[in-house]
This record gives sequence, structure tokens and C-alpha cells, in this order.
Amino acid sequence: MNYPTNVKYTKEHEWIRQEGDIAYVGITDYAQQQLGDIVFVDIQTEGETLAAGDTFGTIEVVKTISDLFIPVSGEVLEQNPDLADQPELVNQDPYGKGWLIKMRPAADADFDCLLDAEAYKALINE
Repeated sequence: MNYPTNVKYTKEHEWIRQEGDIAYVGITDYAQQQLGDIVFVDIQTEGETLAAGDTFGTIEVVKTISDLFIPVSGEVLEQNPDLADQPELVNQDPYGKGWLIKMRPAADADFDCLLDAEAYKALINE
């Protein structure tokens, strides 16, 4: 299981990595393993400003559809265009090529409420 230290985690198994004033969001390695083979990613919130915890899309596997929750408040700028033809990138490289959205966090976005790698590891090993 992979727990990068350059991202923050949510209890709902999303991660966020800030790069300047932009942030990338995806699902964790643990989440993609639990879900299984991802067949479709549906994100309809591009251009919208959402509050932390709001649903920004869904991810579909063979037997179920799961909601995706935005880790911090901000504007959804872009969805990963590569996932339209290759949703399996989320399984293959969840912290890299399998990112889901790019967002601009709000000025008051609360990154302190998120988990670091050690806290996330402890959460899933409970």
C-alpha cells in the first residue's frame, strides 16, 4: 500500500496535493484497491465552487457507483481528460496519472482538518 507524504488525506479516502495555488485531487491507493476495476469516472462539477465535503463526481466499478467528496472548499477547474478513455489509470497510478480533478482551493480552505500519511495509515489499519 502506498502512502505518499506530499499529499493530505480525508477519512472518505480522497487525497489532495497542493502545487502553488492549484491542487490535485484523487482517490487513495487503499480506495482503488477496495473498489476494484474502475470502469468510469463521472465529474459534472467543472467550473463550480464547492464546499469541503460536497460531492464533486462519481466513480463507477463493475458492481457499484461511489460518490467522490472534495477535501477542501474551492473551485473545480478541470477533470483529468485522460480518464475518459483510460479510467483504469486511477487503479494503476492513483497519486499520479490517475488524478481526478484540478481545483483552486478557497482562501480559507482548511487543510489542517485533513490527515497526514501516518494518520491516514492508522485510520485504515484500525
